[in-house]
Amino acid sequence: MKDYNAFHKEALAFCKENKFDESYYFLVDLSLHSGKSRFFIYDFDAEKVIDKNLVTHGSCDQFEDNLHKWQNVKFDSRVNSHCSMKGKYKIGDRDVSSWGIKTKYWLHGLEETNETAVKRVVVLHSWNAVKNKEIYPRYSPLSWGCPAVSNEFMYKLDDKLKNTEKPVLLWIIE
Repeated sequence: MKDYNAFHKEALAFCKENKFDESYYFLVDLSLHSGKSRFFIYDFDAEKVIDKNLVTHGSCDQFEDNLHKWQNVKFDSRVNSHCSMKGKYKIGDRDVSSWGIKTKYWLHGLEETNETAVKRVVVLHSWNAVKNKEIYPRYSPLSWGCPAVSNEFMYKLDDKLKNTEKPVLLWIIE
């Protein structure tokens, strides 16, 4: 696994400074193959990844052809781009979804690279098409920019998120 220590340190400093939950955060590394686990739950106290799983990335095919959309993630914050957006997000309110386990969490982009998340309805949700284990060399399905996970993994995320009192950080990197 890649060395994410610099990200973990920056994430903890960010959480302390912004009054976010300081026990854990979610790191999504979209530079990894979509058939490999690239959604990480990092525990600040234990100083380690306590769980990981697959996550989708956006197809990014609305404003230009994206012939390599399965292999290479493209980023764009424009509405209707269907692209992923990197940066830090505050995980917001729990809501009803039409996908997966019917639960979603609103994502509030905290940077210029992801400030349109709410307007685009880029949310954290599950999707029946996402597997619960690595499928490399096959690819995960493509989303319209949402970080979608398996139903089983979403149950774990939901258990953590619905029992927290402070906002939780989700950070998408490449």
